[in-house]
Amino acid sequence: MNATRSTPSPSVSPLATDPRFTGLVEAARALQPRTVALRRRIHKFPERGLNLPRTQAAVLQALDGLGMHVMTGEKCTSVIAVLNGARPGPTVLLRGDMDALPLQEDSGLAYTSEIDGVMHACGHDTHTAMLVSAARLLCSRKDALTGRVIFMFQPGEEGYHGAKYMIDEGVLDAGGRPIEGAFALHITATDTSGVIRSKAGAMLAAADNFTVRITGRGGHGAIPHHALDPVPAAAAIVGALQTMVTRQISVFEPVVVTVGRITAGTTSNIIPETAELEGTFRSLSEASRARMREELPKLCHHVAAAYGCTAEVDLNQGYPVTVNDDVIGPHVVDLAGAVLGQRHAAPMPNPLMGAEDFSYVLQKVPGAFAFLGACPPGVDPADADPNHSNRVHFDESALANGVAMYAAFALDTLR
Repeated sequence: MNATRSTPSPSVSPLATDPRFTGLVEAARALQPRTVALRRRIHKFPERGLNLPRTQAAVLQALDGLGMHVMTGEKCTSVIAVLNGARPGPTVLLRGDMDALPLQEDSGLAYTSEIDGVMHACGHDTHTAMLVSAARLLCSRKDALTGRVIFMFQPGEEGYHGAKYMIDEGVLDAGGRPIEGAFALHITATDTSGVIRSKAGAMLAAADNFTVRITGRGGHGAIPHHALDPVPAAAAIVGALQTMVTRQISVFEPVVVTVGRITAGTTSNIIPETAELEGTFRSLSEASRARMREELPKLCHHVAAAYGCTAEVDLNQGYPVTVNDDVIGPHVVDLAGAVLGQRHAAPMPNPLMGAEDFSYVLQKVPGAFAFLGACPPGVDPADADPNHSNRVHFDESALANGVAMYAAFALDTLR
């Protein structure tokens, strides 16, 4: 006797039927002309570091008239805007970074950078524009907000610790109450356009830099035995660093070491007195990071000594590990599925070894960092020019999904 098995109907997430999200994507798409116009304005006139007066002015102009409390930074050109909802309640923080990179643009875009040697190659112009439009959208729906939203427009993400400056100046206290959740998006050209990815736990690596100066004794290239050549010592250190990672750090604690610069000598027949290495190491836990900071200098000293040379090691501590909240990280993916549709939501299986100073925010408050895909139309994501390329191009149609996600995160948190 054959039994007939019925196919269960797929369960519907309560988020998908939440009335607060009704029309959210459509509202974000309606704002698309404003979003794109601001993005292109900022893209044409990029600024680097902590001092971004032109970008700050563009943000302030775009926020004018929305009825929010707006503040600017003292030690950097940051902007903080606070939106109070219809009823008192918790606080949520949404962050967009604003700074560019030292790169000559070669994208061929009609709105290419007009500033020589500076380019928005990491997409921070899109982050800023999306956050402004999210602020506009949420202002139109403030009756649905129980609490307040802090909009954090941050300079100096590209190596300048801008988030730390803003924290020191009180961005996390701007709402008057502890922050319930913090959220930041980062666009990427090498993922399917419009897709949101996030995860629990470590999302991005800690990034530390090092410089090693090896000193020997200079001499003639024809009689190297009368000198102490620092070049072989430098070469040995490069190889030994890779071996150190595999032998000193657990394979379950990923660490990446890259030597990006080697400098020595002036011509072919002179043994130089010094050689210099510069590099970075990335780690996904504070334990492996501390171990690297302890072991790397010792290795450099000992290898240099084996070649009769000495080594000076300078360590420059960069951003800490970006760690998503164990609940909020996966919830962002669920939220994206409910608001944008399941094809625009995907869990991120592994962290990336890039670094982010939103990590400073997530050290203080629960929250999540997520990626927004923006691969150009007709391009395979695997073949797209990546972030930090002078030819990178982002699909601007993805920005509406980013605007909707910023707004959805605030609406979801401020129930």
